[in-house]
Amino acid sequence: MKTKILFLALLLGLSTQVSASPIFNSGIPSSWSCTGNCGTGVADGDVTLAPGSTTPYGWVSTDGGVNGVNLPGIDSSATDGSMLRTGVFSATAGEDLEFDFNYITSDGAGFADYAWARLLDDALNEIAILFTARTKSSGTIVPGDGMPAPAATLTPASVPIIGGAPDWSPLGSSSGSCYSSGCGYTDWVHSSYTIAAAGNYVLEFGTTNWLDTAYDSGMAFDGILVGGDPIVPDPIPEPASFALLGLGLIGMGAVRRRRK
Repeated sequence: MKTKILFLALLLGLSTQVSASPIFNSGIPSSWSCTGNCGTGVADGDVTLAPGSTTPYGWVSTDGGVNGVNLPGIDSSATDGSMLRTGVFSATAGEDLEFDFNYITSDGAGFADYAWARLLDDALNEIAILFTARTKSSGTIVPGDGMPAPAATLTPASVPIIGGAPDWSPLGSSSGSCYSSGCGYTDWVHSSYTIAAAGNYVLEFGTTNWLDTAYDSGMAFDGILVGGDPIVPDPIPEPASFALLGLGLIGMGAVRRRRK
């Protein structure tokens, strides 16, 4: 009986450590693909950690972006940008896909940089637009003007920019700069989308400059959950889990010795 109790405690401890693994604790997962400039960060200038988080977030930025990265279907005035795609993950019908995002831009006055998230199938066909955000001089910038309506529920539903020259290091030399009205950041917004059909999927985040390549924009994102669990590539137990494993094995060995 004691052996069974120790073994159950061991399994419970391992399960807890794996399911709680932060996605970006060790940088961008190796199974994800980046085009342009992607990374991870902590509280940095005007960008805090995501609500309830104590671990790094992911980001994409037009600083260091590449030509031709843009949301399909938007006019061809996009210049350079960056895009990050997760590895393939499975979801069942009725599960919620959730994440938080924060759009940050140093551009304004009609230079309508934008950001987006899409759900794709494993052949990279679009399933749903999950959010859009776009620079403009005043009013809500989420969802973005002239962009597809998101299929996800956004909280809050509309988001005016928090104006000013945004201080955020992934903007590179544009950090702390502002080109006319429209610069700033949204702060964290929550996106929730209910998966319609079981299948294998990819989540895509992107941002792009519009009309020019000056005064960069970017987006932070975190809290990515499917059915309440984080998207992680084959999670490995953390050091605390291995310590718990060792204690459990020692305990089971002691029980066996007392029985002899």
